[in-house]
Amino acid sequence: MSQYLIPTYARQPVAFVRGEGVWLFDENGDKYMDAISGIAVCNLGHCHPAVSRTLAEQAGQLVHTSNLYRIPAQEALAERLCEISGMQGAFFSNSGAEANEAAIKIARLYGNRKGIAKPTVIVMEGSFHGRTMATLSATGNSKVQEGFTPLVEGFVRVPFNDVAAVEALATSNEIVAVLVEPVQGEGGINIPDAGYLQALRQLCDQQDWLLMLDEIQSGNGRTGHYFACMGDGVLPDVLTTAKGLGNGFPIGACLVAGKAADVLSPGTHGSTYGGNPLGCATALTVVNTLTNEVIGDVATKGAQLKAAFQAALADVALVTEIRQKGLMLGIQLDRPCGELVASAREAGLLINVTAGSVIRLLPPLVINDAEMQTLVDGLSAIIHSFANAQEVA
Repeated sequence: MSQYLIPTYARQPVAFVRGEGVWLFDENGDKYMDAISGIAVCNLGHCHPAVSRTLAEQAGQLVHTSNLYRIPAQEALAERLCEISGMQGAFFSNSGAEANEAAIKIARLYGNRKGIAKPTVIVMEGSFHGRTMATLSATGNSKVQEGFTPLVEGFVRVPFNDVAAVEALATSNEIVAVLVEPVQGEGGINIPDAGYLQALRQLCDQQDWLLMLDEIQSGNGRTGHYFACMGDGVLPDVLTTAKGLGNGFPIGACLVAGKAADVLSPGTHGSTYGGNPLGCATALTVVNTLTNEVIGDVATKGAQLKAAFQAALADVALVTEIRQKGLMLGIQLDRPCGELVASAREAGLLINVTAGSVIRLLPPLVINDAEMQTLVDGLSAIIHSFANAQEVA
């Protein structure tokens, strides 16, 4: 590891030099299946031809101008995202954390304009919204907050998937918004009950709150709809996205509609790089490729993958649940299993363990049947070995 890098990551001892579809190749030419898509980023797989072509062509024409001027690719991308989602406007950023920062600023400004002295956003336990000070404060994970106090004020936390807990705060005169992930990714692929988002939408309408959905991980086709909320028939006031939007190029977006549509105005928010020509041209290609060629198969692939894992792991008592929505899968074990990351890597599989005991799988949406079987066979064997070792111990 380089002595010149600040050691903020516990990096694994491998470096990749080439990618193709679901596969990555290291410096020695060894091949690995990327079953987490660079953490839900490369939904179209690595080096998708259309994305690579757009990057090269746009880089040869124009990379950056700034938001002091019109950017046609940005306008086209905003129109496409709003057309797909039913939202009304878009602000572009460089990351998911920045998109969520924009959402939080919208909530604050919305509340202040209503004369609320301390605008407060309801957030969820087990959530993850980013690592800036505001998004870290909104996150429901004390471990990532440790050492960064005092946190930003203006958030109140309730259990995820508990409408009654949100309703209990309706008597407060300070609440202005609810910020929630349709599926908690970092929290362990936690999927709420049917009707949860609809109930939050109804409550926000009754209380004149903003419903703000963090679709950084669940968006861009990951659940079988372009955005997960579309599968629930819910239109939020604010929707944030990033990760898979650029398929590896860093770009995020904060989409607005309804009560949030006119909150931001010139001078209230900005970004030097956000929505530049290179990023927007690339993201537009990603969006069109996902909608035209890929998303239609995601729900079927996800169900197929879950069924295959259920069959392969039926005799493993350590596996207590397999949670799945589209191609977001969480294999819940009854004990910590972080060591499986190294075991899987040694077997040519790149996985992730989150929330201590959940194997998180976020394979590229372009994964095919043969590749899914390779994933099931390889990971199931590793889990069986782990379970056998636990019994011996």
